[in-house]
Amino acid sequence: MTTPSRSTPSDGHGTLTYGRSLLNRVLVGTPANEDPLTHYAELPARAARFADWPQWAHPAAVRALDEAGVRRPWTHQAEAASIAASGRNVVVSTGTASGKSLGYQLPILTALAVHPRATALYLAPTKALGADQLRSAQELTDSENDLRAIYPCSYDGDTPTEVRQWARANARWIFTNPDMLHVGILRGHERWAPFLRNLRYVVIDECHYYRGVFGSNVALVVRRLRRLCARYGADPVFVLASATTSEPGAAASRLIGAPCEEVVDDGSPHGPRTVALWEPPLLQHVTGENGAPIRRSAGSEASRIMADLVVEGARTVTFVRSRRGAELTALGTQRLLAEVDPDLPERVAAYRAGYLAEDRRELEAALADGTLLGAATTNALELGVDIAGLDAVVVAGFPGTVASFWQQAGRSGRRGEGSLVLLVARDDPLDTYLVHHPAALLDKPVEATVTDPTNPYVLGPQLLCAAMELPLSDDEVRAFGAWDVLTELAEHGLIRRRGHGWFVGAETNPHAALNIRGGIGMQVAIVDGGSGRMLGTSDAAKAPSTVYPGAVHIHQGESFVVDELDLDDGIALVHPENPDWTTSAREVTDIVIEDWLEQSTFGEVTVGLVRVEVSNQVIGYLRKLHSGEIVDAVDLDMPVQRLDTRAVVYTVTPELLMRAGIPPDRFPGSLHAAEHAAIGLLPLVATCDRWDIGGVSTALHRDTGLPTVFVYDGHQGGAGFADRGHAEIVRWLDATREAIDSCECTAGCPSCVQSPKCGNGNHPLDKDGAVLLLTAVLLELRSP
Repeated sequence: MTTPSRSTPSDGHGTLTYGRSLLNRVLVGTPANEDPLTHYAELPARAARFADWPQWAHPAAVRALDEAGVRRPWTHQAEAASIAASGRNVVVSTGTASGKSLGYQLPILTALAVHPRATALYLAPTKALGADQLRSAQELTDSENDLRAIYPCSYDGDTPTEVRQWARANARWIFTNPDMLHVGILRGHERWAPFLRNLRYVVIDECHYYRGVFGSNVALVVRRLRRLCARYGADPVFVLASATTSEPGAAASRLIGAPCEEVVDDGSPHGPRTVALWEPPLLQHVTGENGAPIRRSAGSEASRIMADLVVEGARTVTFVRSRRGAELTALGTQRLLAEVDPDLPERVAAYRAGYLAEDRRELEAALADGTLLGAATTNALELGVDIAGLDAVVVAGFPGTVASFWQQAGRSGRRGEGSLVLLVARDDPLDTYLVHHPAALLDKPVEATVTDPTNPYVLGPQLLCAAMELPLSDDEVRAFGAWDVLTELAEHGLIRRRGHGWFVGAETNPHAALNIRGGIGMQVAIVDGGSGRMLGTSDAAKAPSTVYPGAVHIHQGESFVVDELDLDDGIALVHPENPDWTTSAREVTDIVIEDWLEQSTFGEVTVGLVRVEVSNQVIGYLRKLHSGEIVDAVDLDMPVQRLDTRAVVYTVTPELLMRAGIPPDRFPGSLHAAEHAAIGLLPLVATCDRWDIGGVSTALHRDTGLPTVFVYDGHQGGAGFADRGHAEIVRWLDATREAIDSCECTAGCPSCVQSPKCGNGNHPLDKDGAVLLLTAVLLELRSP
């Protein structure tokens, strides 16, 4: 760990960068008895590397981009555009603000200018991103006569009916999202036949966003698109844009179901950055569950940091994980600033008014001209909003993936000047690990995007949609690896096999039944009981642990409390309320191994990937103040839920545990603590959230006859997370051991081994035993 002086930090050569001076200002404002800075690093400036415009580019396209301010392309832009223009699929995976859009704009504008019937399709995961990219495309095409007949147009759920009809008939560049592609274009593909027949390019923007069940669904939607394009005689080129991710070419190939080249050498410039890692101190007189110590919240710590930066005149954005959290952080900053200067509070705002274009432009303009010096916002702003010229970015809580962290960090220092990026750790095992092991954040490649299009629970509904669009041949079913899946669906009367293919009855509506962003199976509608407004949905398997009676439910920054959950009718009724506490379910879980998919033995440790049935019951919930202090525990009587999924499992012998210094009476607590921490650390190797996964540990499991730890996917059929944990088990468990060992608490806390999801009230937990257990397991796994 490197800790700078509180007076004059420098880069070691006597040069004080702007980012270092801002860090110094924040440190000066820290109480003298606290030392929250765990590490800082200086990232040097990077000079721009330019390329010439490719000879194949249409002059009108070059002129339009030149008028938009692009005098010459950066090297990665020209490389990606040329690969696409040559007819090969490509993913460009470079940093925030590196101009990835030009990689697809140049070949699309060229193709549509040369071929008057050619079309292009753009897919974005969020409406804000799609709207920004549409506006850019419209400005480009409006600037040149040879491009004006392209008519870029949106086609999504908010598009009026008459505009949709016009777009189908006239627009040659459609901007939409995977949801609308699934239900609006593929379902009615006959009406889109001219567009699909002439489709030259498909853009998938921010493709790292597509992971887990959502990503697996999108992968199959894309395969359905390619299938229909082939039916109409088209073979479009796919151009994907991604944040910096591990193995982007392989991930993109899995997503589109076809080979995809990667461009990763970033030719764009950026100024020097100071990246600092910050761990809030343990609170002295406040305790959490079982008397465990808790840390000052990342939000309140971020408020103080942002206040110091604003006083210094630094334009700052603080990323917070929820809109409510963003509001509280902004209010906390304003209160602190009012003590310094009564005019300063009005120069800080929360980004909470929704993602309307005018709101985003107003925020961008206010930050750019200095009217607004600070904004607390959700992580949605990391996608598709052009906030330039920031002096500092504060990240209040690790955003879940390294890719998202660098997306947020990339908002700083875009003018080529120095800047500060500061990560404030939450009370969470992964945050704890990262601030004490900075190489895992700063020096390692970011996570691989996890998708599993072969999951039968995802594949079945998707193939019903594909068969509705165009009957499936036996060869196609075999290519999807779906013969058993469709045979089972046929037994339930959902699809019929005839001599020349698989057919879905005209009376069914598989597209409407499939929510590609939701979970798997039946959805529970979350409804405001007073107004009747539908707030969203929850997958039925997760509803008992998320929208149980009494749960606090946050929807777009608004707080609601659940009054009733009716699983039979698929509805949860809520009412608006802003309590001073949050809630977390207490659950009991049992797990049965149905099949060993992979199994390896290393001495006295066995590691496997298994199919399991998980039985889960919510037995109550805890109410906690925002400080982490427990208010009370409330009992519930909820039905048992069953989940067929995949798990990574390891077993150890009792003899190994005893040799490691763990007597039998400490087996349960040691295994339990190791399981909790492993759940918290799995996002280090797989792009998942800890709420996507679950775990079970036992000193004697009936299927293994040994002390056993399971970590399972919380989705029917699995989402690929357990598979990734199995593939990376040494790195994963090593990080888990380090996270527990480096935590400064004495007996376990939320930063290491306590879990907000634990159904056993975080008891028993043996922090020291978990370290001994994991040390012994890793020695076995690494033994020759």
